[in-house]
Amino acid sequence: MREVEITSAHRMTPRVKQFELADDEPFDYEPGQHTQLHFDASEASEVDASGDDDEVVRPYTPTTLPGTDRLVLAIKRYDEGTASVYMHERAPGDTIRIEEPDGNLYLRNLDSDVAFVSTGTGITPMVAMVKHYLRDGDGHATFLYGEKTQDDVMYRETLDQLEAENENLTVAYSLSDEEWDGRTGHVQEHVESVVPDPESTDFYCCGVPGMVVETKAELEEIGVPEERIYSEGWEEDEVSDE
Repeated sequence: MREVEITSAHRMTPRVKQFELADDEPFDYEPGQHTQLHFDASEASEVDASGDDDEVVRPYTPTTLPGTDRLVLAIKRYDEGTASVYMHERAPGDTIRIEEPDGNLYLRNLDSDVAFVSTGTGITPMVAMVKHYLRDGDGHATFLYGEKTQDDVMYRETLDQLEAENENLTVAYSLSDEEWDGRTGHVQEHVESVVPDPESTDFYCCGVPGMVVETKAELEEIGVPEERIYSEGWEEDEVSDE
């Protein structure tokens, strides 16, 4: 467990804030892995819905690459979300407790073409992973990102700049609740039209569990081998419990 200081906090979208965290020692992890935030329920202005534990634990994924003493987290506020409300009430100079990053999302093969499919704050591990791939990978990367409206889109400036600077990166946005000049509908609907060779591509998926489960099913239907599809791995259980 580490106690880290919030060195900056700013609003990215109407409901998302970005936090920079600093510590004395560098962070070591695979890009795409997540940390766990810990705090006492008594510190939150909202009561934890489960009511089971005094300690609240929630996962968040850095968008930064490892090797420095900084982590950057982008956190969406949910009005009934204990941890997101807690974090949105934090300010520079506050300290929080986090675990060392870990998890199942990280690049398996830097020599393969890759595609990142995400919605909402599921974009956060993908930002770290695409930076890693563009630095060390050898192939083509496709970044598919779905949101509800243009106001909800995160890291657009970062992604557009990466695409402009790297010939081997294609970025494709999709909006589900707004008509615009770009793609509309669910992000997974655009895989076949955007990814050059899906059957020979490694796919990394992150977002709401329903999207991840549907994306995996659609990928398998178009011939992507199951062993080329990666996610955190808990999404199926989450959907089956709904």
